Amino acid sequence: MKAVVYHEYGSPDVLQFRDVEMPQPRPNELRIRMRAASVNPADLYLLRGSPYMLRLQIGLKRPKNNGVGLDFAGVVDAVGADVTTFRAGDEVFGQIADFSTGRTRALAEYLCVDAAVAVNKPHGIGFAEIATLPLAGCTALYAVRDYGQVTSGQHVLINGAGGGVGVHAVQLAKHFGATVTAVCSEAKISLMHDIGADHVIDYRKHDFTAGSTRYDAIIDTVSSQPLRRCRRVLVPRGRFIWVGGTGTNHWFGPLRLALKVLAMPLIDRGHRWIVVSNTPTAEDLATLVGLLEQGVLRAVIDRRYPLGDAADAIRHLEKGHACGKIVVEI
Repeated sequence: MKAVVYHEYGSPDVLQFRDVEMPQPRPNELRIRMRAASVNPADLYLLRGSPYMLRLQIGLKRPKNNGVGLDFAGVVDAVGADVTTFRAGDEVFGQIADFSTGRTRALAEYLCVDAAVAVNKPHGIGFAEIATLPLAGCTALYAVRDYGQVTSGQHVLINGAGGGVGVHAVQLAKHFGATVTAVCSEAKISLMHDIGADHVIDYRKHDFTAGSTRYDAIIDTVSSQPLRRCRRVLVPRGRFIWVGGTGTNHWFGPLRLALKVLAMPLIDRGHRWIVVSNTPTAEDLATLVGLLEQGVLRAVIDRRYPLGDAADAIRHLEKGHACGKIVVEI
């Protein structure tokens, strides 16, 4: 079978599209004939082996797992001996559960995953659309519903609203009744209004931390503003929910930014400072599917690539300008 693999850390240039051995399902696994996968910033960290602390888990000198891609969608091709919840022909999606060694990942023609992480795909939703949900959608759900505790009447700001997590967070915050301010680039303003944002700020023209509006929650996916400035525009007891950002430190990367957020209560007890750290569950994926079926959520796909051009999909992700999710169709 064909798969996208890499055998050394580096840029997307180290990715190879080649023949690999067909994976065989273990007793608790499904083998899936892949139809679509989406790419995420996590794929870039794994590809680069950076921050270097990550290599303690994924391989010090070279990657233990040579595959790429965490979000998957496809059709069950074979089931392990202990699996009773799925059968061949079922359409499923989900996110690979861990950084297991010696296995392919989602950018491949076939994938083996633990049956516990797979969720049935509704027939009315396409494979590409459902593949956008797992990592980005669940992260947004946890940020808005669980950590943000967003409710009707609140004012929520989403920094980095045009990215994969951001487009989900805007829609979820509106679903929970909030007034939503989206911070993004000028090119994404129209989309923000289309998916429900009440106000949109072009970050190149306006600094949201310099405005007069105060927010019950700030959901930050890009870490573009210092925390001390963000605290100025939070209401008393307001919540700052950190989702991610590009860390420049080669050893710790975004972890350094997360640690700064966790340390903020030492100097600011008037607000809540929170780092999103949940792993997607089948139950939460089912919740998101329900919202898709109801029309509450809309899949936002920036570009689609064939499997053979997956390296270009990763390069586009690396530039940081994607509007919504990038999907590889197989």
